[in-house]
Amino acid sequence: MRSLPTRRIAAALAVAATSVVVLAGPAFAHVTVNPGSAAQGGYTAVDFRVPNESDSASTVKLEVNLPLDHPLASVRTLPMPGWTATVEKAKLDKPIKVHGADVNEAVSKITWTADAGTKIAPGQFQEFRVSLGPLPSDADSMAFKALQTYDNGDVVRWIDESQAGQPEPAHPAPVLKLTKAASDDGHGASATASPAAGGHGHGDSADQAQASDGDKKSSDSTARVLGVVGIVVGVIGTAVGVIGLRRKSGTAS
Repeated sequence: MRSLPTRRIAAALAVAATSVVVLAGPAFAHVTVNPGSAAQGGYTAVDFRVPNESDSASTVKLEVNLPLDHPLASVRTLPMPGWTATVEKAKLDKPIKVHGADVNEAVSKITWTADAGTKIAPGQFQEFRVSLGPLPSDADSMAFKALQTYDNGDVVRWIDESQAGQPEPAHPAPVLKLTKAASDDGHGASATASPAAGGHGHGDSADQAQASDGDKKSSDSTARVLGVVGIVVGVIGTAVGVIGLRRKSGTAS
């Protein structure tokens, strides 16, 4: 039979492991837009990253709604083998000016549907790339409400918008933060999509900057998880030390 100190150590390890999973999980569970920021007034290419959260069902459809309070005149999808993209447009209540011309409609929704035999299986994720622009110059963020459909009929609605000072909602909408442009050449050079992604302009330097930003975010998440693990291990070490001292003291007496 296990001694009392041994059982206490085993219990501490179980609690620590559970804490790491709970704290690390949310960083990877949500549908997100990557990179998470772009320059106001420019063009950019982003990926909607979709993790499959189910252990028994696969993702077969993604719907992304584009905000019409800040309509985007140019929206293009990157072809993906095994998926069919459908773009829906809506007439604008008030036309917008783009390069001196009136634009009366804008893309309101993009739907990616898996072809037969294609899916995002449990334990997998997929990225859906889109070029967007020109981004609004009078907003600091854009929320893209998304619906994720599984092959068992379940639909997860990633539509909740975070509020300042409030905990993150259970199903937050993907958000693209908009920053002041470092330079203005008419196409937002600091946030320009590459021609291969259907963008407008300057290409490689912008894509490299976006990739660097995405890598930085991934590194930050990893660092936070490792920090939590370090704290938990430290707590366990302290607990083991205390138990050992108590046993030693009891033996000595």
